[in-house]
Formats: sequence, structure tokens, C-alpha cells
Amino acid sequence: AHFFLSRTNMIRSNKLTDDLEFLIDKTVTQLGFEFVDLEVINHGQLLRVYIDKDGSVSIDDCVDVSNQLNHVLTVEEDIDYDRLEVSSPGVDRVIKNLKDFDRFKGEKVRIKAHGLEDGRKNFRGNLVGTKGNLVIIDIESTLVEINFDNIDKARLDPDL
Repeated sequence: AHFFLSRTNMIRSNKLTDDLEFLIDKTVTQLGFEFVDLEVINHGQLLRVYIDKDGSVSIDDCVDVSNQLNHVLTVEEDIDYDRLEVSSPGVDRVIKNLKDFDRFKGEKVRIKAHGLEDGRKNFRGNLVGTKGNLVIIDIESTLVEINFDNIDKARLDPDL
């Protein structure tokens, strides 16, 4: 599954979360969208789902996906939530897998590592791409390689 559970809100640690990720990814993909991210807030009271597609995500797209996910999640007995929100990932979208690091080559990014990489945890620069399991960014004309497994968070960092 192509899933990233925001570590700031909840640690992915149980079968229920894995089932939820699979179900949402499958449903969103069947509707023709990319499943970008899921935030589980207040122990599941709020589920926030981020979707994307070529072009831009409209309010109608979010409503359609929300309605379908509400139907699917209602059928599932083990998934208890109070509110579901569906939205586009925004201009500072999360980057969650190696494929996305290649997809957004040339874009400015912010990366936070779990542990030290190259003597630091926070990085900001232009995304060069990947090489094996390494993410390469250009920070002031210096190429820095960050082990993908050591990345805690990564986001696009557009000039606004």
C-alpha cells in the first residue's frame, strides 16, 4: 500500500490502522485519485484524507471521495470515527515515497530526519531525485544524500 500515516498524530502500529490504510487507498484509487496521506487525529475521532490527481482537485472531487469513503467505512465494523475530511494535499504537499521524490525533481523541499544525517536533522533545498534508497537534495550547490528510511517528514516547500 502507498500509505503514510503522519507520525506527528499517531504511530502506525496496529492491524486496524493497516486495514484502514488499505481500504482508503483502494477506494480512492478506484475513484481515479491518488491517495496522498492520512492523518488520524484524537485517537480516530477525525480522519483526514488527502487526495490528488493530474490537474487540480476540486471541491466536487473531495465531496465525491468523502461520500464514497463514508459508505465504505460505514460497512466496516472495526472502524470507529466521528468525522471524515477529504482535501487536496496543498502546495506544500507531503512527499511519502521514493516514487514521489523522483516525481517532484527540481522542486524545493523540506525534510526532517529521525536521526542525524550529515550532522543534522533538518534540510531545505532543491530535490535532485533518488539513487537507490537515498534521497538527494541540493543545498546551496552541495549535494546531500539522505537515507529514505531515516526520513521522518518531507514536504514540498514552494516560494509563495
